[in-house]
Amino acid sequence: MKKIQTQGVHHITLIGAERQTSVDFWEGVMGMPLIFEQPNLDVPAENHLYFDPGDGRLITIFTNENRQPDSTRNPEGIGNLHHIAFTVSRATYTQVAKRLDERGISNTGAVDRGFMDSIYFRDPLGQLIECACYKFEPPFGSSYAEVLLEAHKIRVGRDEHHISDEHVADAIEILVQRYQRTLSPDREAKDPYTEKPPVWD
Repeated sequence: MKKIQTQGVHHITLIGAERQTSVDFWEGVMGMPLIFEQPNLDVPAENHLYFDPGDGRLITIFTNENRQPDSTRNPEGIGNLHHIAFTVSRATYTQVAKRLDERGISNTGAVDRGFMDSIYFRDPLGQLIECACYKFEPPFGSSYAEVLLEAHKIRVGRDEHHISDEHVADAIEILVQRYQRTLSPDREAKDPYTEKPPVWD
């Protein structure tokens, strides 16, 4: 039996309350444009909202004017969604907690995840949301996933607890050597200083 090979997340659909709560959160808090809406083709009494999270893919919400918002924390049992993470730029990341605080939205503040930084908060319907910002950019021609795969192999090889900046930096070096060619026969680290530079002041 052959695998079904995926090529990315097509969309994620959540159950919403009435329409305006979803519009106010996804567009009014998260900045995702509402790009179209139509009836839920499986449940005609419901509406189906489509938002662009920033990469042209979709976050969609089933809404129903008879459902009222309930901010009770979503259950975290086996098989349930724990959280959704969205990429933000470093400039935006440094403002997330401040902007949430200004709107009275409780959040974790900055959380260091080793290879990325995160801030968590809940949407008006109790779903845990993460704003995440990688600490690195992958080298040209590589992906974030490739860097993390190499960093994981380095971390495991060194028997260290979790991915850190050093593992990521070493992974990037490996990927550059793998994919970016050179005329030099030897790409090892060198010391070009005949005299050591003065101490920085």
